[in-house]
Amino acid sequence: MNKKEIADIRKRFKLDTDLLKIAEIYNVYIQQESSEIFHEESRSFSLLDREQQELFLDNFKKVLGGKLDAKMFEVKFQPQEEGQADHTQRLLYEGLEADEVAEWKANMQRIALKMVEDRPYEKDMVVTFIRGNYFKTTRRQPDETEIDMRDEVYKTSFILCSMNQTELPKSSLVFDFVEKEYKANVLVDPVIKLSSPIGGFLFPSFTDNSADIHHILYAAGKANKPDFQFIENVLNGDEIITAEEEKAVFEEIVKAVIGGDEVNSRTLAGVYDEINQMLVVAEESDDGEESAPILDTTEITRVLKASGVKDVSPEKVERAFQQVVEDKTYEMKASHIVPSYSSKSIKISTKVANIAISPQDLRYVKQVNYNGKRCILIEVEEDTMIEGFKLLAEEELE
Repeated sequence: MNKKEIADIRKRFKLDTDLLKIAEIYNVYIQQESSEIFHEESRSFSLLDREQQELFLDNFKKVLGGKLDAKMFEVKFQPQEEGQADHTQRLLYEGLEADEVAEWKANMQRIALKMVEDRPYEKDMVVTFIRGNYFKTTRRQPDETEIDMRDEVYKTSFILCSMNQTELPKSSLVFDFVEKEYKANVLVDPVIKLSSPIGGFLFPSFTDNSADIHHILYAAGKANKPDFQFIENVLNGDEIITAEEEKAVFEEIVKAVIGGDEVNSRTLAGVYDEINQMLVVAEESDDGEESAPILDTTEITRVLKASGVKDVSPEKVERAFQQVVEDKTYEMKASHIVPSYSSKSIKISTKVANIAISPQDLRYVKQVNYNGKRCILIEVEEDTMIEGFKLLAEEELE
């Protein structure tokens, strides 16, 4: 799935829409440090009152929120061993195809049991499963009306899971208008934190409006903090790599090519510009559909040469790949490497000050020696204002 496909289904989680219909909801309550299910409840989603529906829909949107490969990960299922009845891919597929609600519930219960058997949780937790249908309209042509656009839709059945911790509400002091006295209001019912899910998943994954039952979209609770144990033991998924980890791999490869970790700002800005241009071209091509430009040995060789790095050769880059990842055919997503060009995403940290700049402005930052001391020089076109005062130019650098 790409970010546009995730965004499309995410925005469909709202009341009174005909493009996403939720049939059943199944809630499982798991107590902390427990290895069994404490309580379970299965209902038709339409039988919940509107306030409950709205709370759950907001929760499901949060499960699908965040950047791809940072908080959302498309995970490939491990091959099923012969006779492996509790493989999560099989449980989800059979649950998706089940005609009887009881059969669907039984399969989701087995997945919930895999969660509690995997390890004890530090807090009480509620695991919610829903089953429904997602309808995606075909691309609208300029001369089509709203009715024409709805003539053809892609229908995909799906299962979504949300994992939410609970907490006890804080005690408070209230005023009783009847008795005209102050009382301590002590609540003992746990509150389900639907506003901040700690994990979840969507099955199946979607690719070009088609269901991909061999992949599952996993959602982490925090960016670049996936639960690898959960992915392997509960989802039966293959290993994944985060965007943060892949960026670190890229940096180590570049260091191996240039022979150290020292680089000037103009070269680094050139590297980011070259890779960002790959992303821009990809977004503008293929009729607007998103693609994922890849950085392999060939592309990294080209990028480093174009950025002014000296003595770069394909053989040198291949040796760097072999040294860092032990694989000359390794490929990285270009989107993992470049900081955001729409914000001041590059942070420069010193003991004196922290500075945030955008990647395209990195070329205007230099480290210089001035009066025997290391200084950061920032080229600016306008006056510098500090606390309402215009900064006075003091000396000319030699």
